[in-house]
Amino acid sequence: MRTDKKLLVKGFKFIGYTTGLMFLAPFVIYQAFKNEEHPAYIPVLIIGLILAIAAIAFGFYTIKIFMDSLFGKKTKN
Repeated sequence: MRTDKKLLVKGFKFIGYTTGLMFLAPFVIYQAFKNEEHPAYIPVLIIGLILAIAAIAFGFYTIKIFMDSLFGKKTKN
């Protein structure tokens, strides 16, 4: 069992994307709730929620990449 270095590097890249989304999503949602009277309230809130869902999905995908790089993909014989 050897570590797949290409997948490990890919995992670290996705950690960067995930971290960015984890900080960006709450910021966008906060800005939406801060400006509830603004006409762009609903679109900004929807964008923030999409970013939050994407952060969660990227988090799970990143964990999957790390598991695959450390333990290898299961192949059928």
